[in-house]
Amino acid sequence: MKKIFKFILNSVPRPILIRLSYVVRPILAFALKGNKFTDPIDGKSFKSFLPYGYGNQRNNVLSPSTLSLERHRLLWLYLQNETDFFSTPKKVLHFAPEQAFYKRFRKLKHLDYVTTDLNSPLADVKADICNLPFDDNEFDIILCNHVLEHIPDDTKAMTELYRVMNVGGMGVFQIPQDLSREKTFEDNSITDKSERSKIFGQYDHVRIYGRDYFDKLRSVGFKVEEVDYTSKLSDSEVTRFCLAKGEIIPVVHKIN
Repeated sequence: MKKIFKFILNSVPRPILIRLSYVVRPILAFALKGNKFTDPIDGKSFKSFLPYGYGNQRNNVLSPSTLSLERHRLLWLYLQNETDFFSTPKKVLHFAPEQAFYKRFRKLKHLDYVTTDLNSPLADVKADICNLPFDDNEFDIILCNHVLEHIPDDTKAMTELYRVMNVGGMGVFQIPQDLSREKTFEDNSITDKSERSKIFGQYDHVRIYGRDYFDKLRSVGFKVEEVDYTSKLSDSEVTRFCLAKGEIIPVVHKIN
């Protein structure tokens, strides 16, 4: 199964993958039904999750029901337990909306919910993150997860995110990150897709972020919290929800 998933991920364009997933998801959820692991997004339990990964595949990480990964489930728990996202009126900008969240966030009547991306069929507004068609200080919450690693000029993208965030607003800007690496690594001379997948984790990533990612966000103007939310959960919860122990959620605020 791992080889099949790897072939599909590396061969099928992402917009087509999104459409195909709506057909495949109910079949997978039925086939893997059990009680060992639970997806906190929809509360459904399974005997196992699915493997996932463009380069080295990770076992037991992709939820059969919501197609969430570790980062999605961690973010859901954080937003649910530590913020007023699910209860207080906000204007939200969501980049490259994930299927695990899209319909659920759209149904929240207290949110003015806007999605954007260049290619996603789920996006309301087709836009370049480095040149956004939004006003200054327009959004109370910005979700931009696993996007910046695709952007050659991530400083420009961060500057635009800061511009359109409202004063007093917050954002979550998750990225693939190697916390053992002090400095972010880029090498544009590596052009082979398989080699890029091996080094950067995915063929269309342009860098692998180190711990200096947080300081780069600060240099743009954000106040940054490096939130290890798994440290607030029990080991049994981390295992049951199939989370990545020690993963950091970058939570940003615009204070002036």
